[in-house]
Amino acid sequence: MTEPDMVLRAVVPAPPKVTYEALTDPAALRVWLTEHAEVDLPGRYEFWGPSTPDGAEPHQRVLHVDERTVRFGWTVEGVEATVQFEVAEDEAGTLVTLSHSDLPSFEDIINDRAGARGAVQTFWALAIANLADYLAGRELTPKIDFTSDELRASVVIDAAPEAVFDSLVQPEHFREWFRTHVDIEPRLGGRFAMGGFDVDPGGAKFVEFEPGRKAALRFADNETTTWELDGSDGRTRLTIVHSGFDPENPPYSAWGGWLSGVAELRRYHELPDWRSIWRGIEVAGVPEGILLND
Repeated sequence: MTEPDMVLRAVVPAPPKVTYEALTDPAALRVWLTEHAEVDLPGRYEFWGPSTPDGAEPHQRVLHVDERTVRFGWTVEGVEATVQFEVAEDEAGTLVTLSHSDLPSFEDIINDRAGARGAVQTFWALAIANLADYLAGRELTPKIDFTSDELRASVVIDAAPEAVFDSLVQPEHFREWFRTHVDIEPRLGGRFAMGGFDVDPGGAKFVEFEPGRKAALRFADNETTTWELDGSDGRTRLTIVHSGFDPENPPYSAWGGWLSGVAELRRYHELPDWRSIWRGIEVAGVPEGILLND
């Protein structure tokens, strides 16, 4: 297999046989992965739809299949990469390893110069998060819509707004569920820096900050991420909106990162014996210390 640029490892709550079926059954793929899927192994493994990067039609071809592995070529915007799913037994269920080659540089991705290919990393992070919830019988997190320039999603979390708000703005809590090093000054005008203030001294800044109700982060490029919280009966409807970007070039990679984080935030508050599903995240070009792994 071509040397991967990204490797994601996650533990999902089902035996390997059941997990493999969810990875290869087209009906299951249409729930947790994207809108359309057709599978007839060993010859066909295809998926496409609005929730797939460059997903107007399928662009996959099978390279290898066995009882624990599916490997396929996936062409996004004219560039074919090698993608592989592998399942292995784990004491908590199944260890799923996803590897993907031939990705754009990390610098191009964070500067929104990589198009649909730049969103592949967070597409897979969200997909695996939704796979875990699908296997647990939980409600899924909204997917990315690569056909829309409106970046808005809502989820209901079984926790009070004050607790959810603290998870979003207190750095020790944010690091736990988002699996990224971050420094946060939780106040109006305070800074927020992925990777820490040493990496990004200016950071984003809170331009709105209402404890338990709302927070908005404005980034250096004037894009804004807003969290709105509405509580009822000990539960919270969290609405996240990203705005201020060029509508001809929506930042789908960053949006997918927020959504995959929200999936873990929901589990963080709702599972009494919570432990992050992530067991390893390796992405070429990401500065050491930003990603937090077990």
